[in-house]
Amino acid sequence: MMNLYNKVCIQLSKRITWSYSTSFTLGIKMLHKKLHDPIYSIYGFVRLADEIVDTFHDYDKDLLFKRFSQQTWEAINERISTNPILQSFQLTVHKYNIDHQLITAFLQSMEMDLHRNEHSTNSYNEYILVLRKW
Repeated sequence: MMNLYNKVCIQLSKRITWSYSTSFTLGIKMLHKKLHDPIYSIYGFVRLADEIVDTFHDYDKDLLFKRFSQQTWEAINERISTNPILQSFQLTVHKYNIDHQLITAFLQSMEMDLHRNEHSTNSYNEYILVLRKW
C-alpha cells in the first residue's frame, strides 16, 4: 500500500509543477525520464514554501511557515508524512541523499522573505546561498 501512497504523492507534486509552471514542466521533459519525479518532488516542496511566503496574506504566515518547516524535518527524520508534498519530497531527499544544509539554507531564505524586502551584501549572499565548493 505504501507504493500506491508514494505514487499518488509524486503525482500530486507533478500536478503542482504543471499547474504553476508549464514552461518548467516542459523543460523537465527534456531531461532523462528517471529525473522527472525527483524534480517534481523538489518543485512541489519549493512551491509550497513559496506560497506560504508570497500568497497567504490573510493568514499568520509566520506560524504557517514555522509549521511547514517543522513538518518538513519531521517528514525527513521519520521518513513519512501525511502531507503528500512533504512525503514526495522526503522520498527524494533520502533517495538522492540531498544535503540537509541545502534544505536548511532554502528554508532560511524563504523565512527571510517573510520579513525582508531589501538586503545588504551579506544578507543577500545568505539569501541566495553562494555555492563556492559545489
